[in-house]
Parts: sequence; structure tokens; C-alpha cells
Amino acid sequence: MARASSKAAAVKKTSGKKAVSKGAFAPKTIAIMYRPDTKEAIRQANELAVWLDEQGFTVYSAINQELKKPAHRLTQAKLDELDWVIVLGGDGTYLGAVRMLEGRQIPILGVNMGSLGFLTEVRVEDLYKAVISTLQHKNEFRKRSMLSVQVKRAGKLAHEYVALNDAVIERGSNTHLINIEVFNEMQLVAAVKADALVVATPTGSTAYNLAAGGPILHPDVNAIVMTPVCPHALTSRPLIFPDDQKLSFKLVTQDKRVVLTVDGVNRGEITHNDEIVITRSQIDHFVIRKPSANYFTLLRDKLAFGQRA
Repeated sequence: MARASSKAAAVKKTSGKKAVSKGAFAPKTIAIMYRPDTKEAIRQANELAVWLDEQGFTVYSAINQELKKPAHRLTQAKLDELDWVIVLGGDGTYLGAVRMLEGRQIPILGVNMGSLGFLTEVRVEDLYKAVISTLQHKNEFRKRSMLSVQVKRAGKLAHEYVALNDAVIERGSNTHLINIEVFNEMQLVAAVKADALVVATPTGSTAYNLAAGGPILHPDVNAIVMTPVCPHALTSRPLIFPDDQKLSFKLVTQDKRVVLTVDGVNRGEITHNDEIVITRSQIDHFVIRKPSANYFTLLRDKLAFGQRA
């Protein structure tokens, strides 16, 4: 991951921003992904690219995005050369960066230029401070589990995805509830009728899972949570499974279809002949955090957790 020198860098003031003295670190390659619908995010991304280039780093725009020179355009072939990624946007932009990396264990520094910002924790006014702290090894790369989501068709692997937040099996435009059989290690858990089923990581437990009434899981918990959305039966409750066990899902009704969504992206329709298999991915993701970052402080700041109305 980070291959910077362990020696602390000299820091000086330049044009109102702190600058890292050249030669203080080994060469690094950094990609910047910005929220495309926000002019301020694009402006900050271009300024950051110039600043990083001045410090001697190779800078790329994200795939399908473009930054002004000196930034280069990133290609699939160049992904393996990245040391880390800086995201300027909200949690949706962050998840876009995770998808772009396609399972590569490249740390991401998230800078909040969206709304809630669970993954993009750094304030935009602290952008350069956070970048310099990371380059000086003052920040930590904290591990987050991900999901491996496989679609098996007629017993053969048809598609495979990686999710940092969640996989959702939903009814889409269908007006009827979905009817899904849930299996844990080949044992039937239940047949659930609901608008959707959310299968989330601890990281994703504060997203759709929480909105659907599911529990909040600490990011260090080794678990997967499954939460029905508007279930037909009041006894259909959220369930927490060990993340070293396999979950599988099959559509009961032969003449119906459901939609699979992975980290907010529609991955297509699922039929009675398909099986969705979800396990903990063998690859973990790494978020960049300052050592003092506290998960419960984040919950209080973002969700007003534990506060009275």
C-alpha cells in the first residue's frame, strides 16, 4: 500500500497550503475521483492535482473522469500502479471508487463534499492536512470487510461482484412482494416475503440496512446482517450471521423476477433458475483514518446517535 519514506517530511507554507518538500518520499501514484455534479468538487480536484504534481507525485483522474494537466487519464491497465485514491464527494462517489478498483486493496481517503459522509469523513477544509498526514504515515489504513456476491445460473457462475456496503434483492417495478428462500450453509433459514432483502456488511449497516430497521454493526465486527424491507410477516426480523458462513438466496415463484442491486448499482434481473450466493470477500478494503477517529463520535455527528429529540 503506502510506500512513502518513514522519515517525517519538512512542511512549509505555499500559497496558503502546506507543501511537502520534494524528495521526502518515494515516488507515489495517486488517483483523484470527484463528484461529477458538483463544480466545487471539480475545482478542488484540479487544484489538488496541481499541488500533488508540484510535490513530485504522479496524478491520475479517475476512470471516465478528466482533470486538467498535469493530471493523466487513468486506464484499466494503470490501476495496479496506484498507491491510493483520494475521493472528493459523498459516500456514493466513494463507492464508485471502490467499484473502479475492482477488488484491489488500494486505500481510499474520503473527503466529504456530499451530504451525510460516513465513508467520506474528512472535511473539505482539512483536505491538505489529511493528505499530508497520510503521506507522513500519521494516518491509519483501517480494514473493512466486503461481500462477494455471486449469481449462479443453472449451477454455473454467471456474474460476480464485490460490495463494500450491501447487496439488495428487490422487487423493482413488480407490484407484488418478492418471495425468497434464504439458506445458511445449505440449511433453510426461512422463506421471506417482503419488498426487498438487504444483505449488508458492518460498514453498510448504517446505510439502507439502518433505514430498513436493521441494527448498526461496529466496523470491526465479523458479521453479515440481513434485513427484510417491509416484510409481510411481523416475525420476519433482521438476522446477523457469522461472516465465515455462506448465505444463498433463491426466488420461490417461478413466474416472477427480482432485481439485484450491489452498492447502489442495478446488476440485472434474477429468475427462479438463479441462485445468489453471498460470502465475505477474501479481499478487504482499507479506509484512511486519523488515529483519533472514533466510530461512536461519527455516529453522534452523522446520525445524532443517542441524542434526545
